[in-house]
Amino acid sequence: MSSACTPAHDWFSDVLTGGLILGLCISYAPQHSRIITKGSSEGFSPWFLLLGSTSSASGMLNMIVMQQAVVSCCRYYSALDCLETVAGVIQVGLQWFLFSVILVLYIIYFPPHLKYVTLDIEGNDLQPPERVRTNLKSDSWRLSVLLSWIVIIHLAFCTFVTFILLSSSPSDPSDSIRPQLHTWATFLGVSSAVLAALQYAPQIVHTYRLKLVGALSIPMMMIQTPGGIIMVISIMIRPGTNWTSWIMFLVAAIMQGMLLVMCLCWKVRQRRLYIDDFGHPLTDRPLPEPPITDELDDGESADEAVEDAIDDDLISISREEAEGAPLLRDRRRRKIKIRKRKWWTKWLGTTK
Repeated sequence: MSSACTPAHDWFSDVLTGGLILGLCISYAPQHSRIITKGSSEGFSPWFLLLGSTSSASGMLNMIVMQQAVVSCCRYYSALDCLETVAGVIQVGLQWFLFSVILVLYIIYFPPHLKYVTLDIEGNDLQPPERVRTNLKSDSWRLSVLLSWIVIIHLAFCTFVTFILLSSSPSDPSDSIRPQLHTWATFLGVSSAVLAALQYAPQIVHTYRLKLVGALSIPMMMIQTPGGIIMVISIMIRPGTNWTSWIMFLVAAIMQGMLLVMCLCWKVRQRRLYIDDFGHPLTDRPLPEPPITDELDDGESADEAVEDAIDDDLISISREEAEGAPLLRDRRRRKIKIRKRKWWTKWLGTTK
């Protein structure tokens, strides 16, 4: 065994990494399940999935390069010691895999009514326009397919370059990392951080414009937002890592927290408007309560009661008194009061 390959046992780091790996699986499960059960991936921005997939892939390859010396020691370790040593690589690799599954599900469960262009054909005066679906692919579907191919090409290219550089680097764990390999690792880490910083921007804009939660999973974000901070700490205490290995997770956690707050706001708005996460009216919307009326006298019909109420409310006044009546002024004040309602009630769509 090489003198540099001495297993370091850190129970705190092992427990933290193991908990994060389990937490990753638990946090992504609601999102995967939600897309499958709803049968729709509506609400996702394809740019968000592109940036997230390429960012996580770059972060995974950065971790492999930075810990190449640690990983190469596995041939001297037992199975458990090797598993403990490469736990950080497994953690980042699992993050990439689980996020990439969302991209795959997005393509599989892309809403059928958004895949193709629909046209409204005018009928005669007595019939409404007929909506016909054409064979022409929509811009959103073509963009989604194009970005998916970019993700595949990016992964293949970066993986090829990484393993070419690793195969030509010194295999002795005691040797320092080559400058070319260190430069490539820095490029992967910085590009991962930049992509992670941009990742949530298109999704935040898309969700803001849609004003619906869509297929986004709030439980996943509630777990992953604090989990991202814990993951940063876990990577920071790993040997052979630097800021380029964890900065992407810190930026992603902050941006994901912003998206979570927005989705919670839209959830409140949807409840006020009695619509579901995709904008469809809820079937259990309560019916308006009937107006409360006084009890009818014995033998008096409803029409007679209405006439009596109108007669009671009629008051004989002169024309001069009618012009000075406060009815119009009260109505004008009411309109001004409605305009001055708080801005956030209009933003949440709660104005009536």
